Amino acid sequence: MSIMHPARSARVRAVRLALLLLCAASAAPDRAWGAAPAEAATAAAHPYAAHVAEASQRFGVPEVWIWRVMHVESRGKPRALSHAGAMGLMQIMPATWAMLTAQHRLGSDPFDVRANILAGAAYLRAMWDRYRDVRLMLAAYNAGPGRADAYAAGRRGLPAETVAYVAAIAPALGAPAAPSAAMARTAEPPSWRSASLFTEQRSDTPAATSVQRGDAAAAGPSHSVPAPSPLFVPLSGDNR
Repeated sequence: MSIMHPARSARVRAVRLALLLLCAASAAPDRAWGAAPAEAATAAAHPYAAHVAEASQRFGVPEVWIWRVMHVESRGKPRALSHAGAMGLMQIMPATWAMLTAQHRLGSDPFDVRANILAGAAYLRAMWDRYRDVRLMLAAYNAGPGRADAYAAGRRGLPAETVAYVAAIAPALGAPAAPSAAMARTAEPPSWRSASLFTEQRSDTPAATSVQRGDAAAAGPSHSVPAPSPLFVPLSGDNR
């Protein structure tokens, strides 16, 4: 029976320990907000998990949509407030909050974690119903439905910020990483008007499609709409 040299034995033990630590690190879930939203969504201990699950069920959108938008918009900070007034986890402007809370009875505090998550999920669903396209839904959430309509019709490009926003979120939702080559080519430089999530809502704007960032008006639903996706469940009656 051969005897291993002490120095070699120590090296072997060090290598084995390093491998064990590496395996443990790769297996352990990352609970920080820098982790992928899908991981956060599956962490039962996450403080927002119950609210996200409720919003997903109530408005019929996948939980990962809510997690990812929340992560990009506020990095999970419930008291987040932009210089333009966008509020909370989902970064909702006051006028849009007023519309959504009246429609869905969300209460009086836009910074309430549950209410803010519900509001963001409601708006995501409204934009999905409008476009039936993940990338256009995200573009509308960021730049406004009027701007997304103009892009879909080929009349106008999207702000560079919006192109980056869509690219940051879309892969987690099963869409391509880049919105499209054409969208990137026609992207406009960011402007101060694109700093907030929602801008003032016109009185003649339908409740489900408030005017957002820099929109002159939110036109009716886009006519170039793909077939409905089986990914969603029907909305309950109080959400229309």
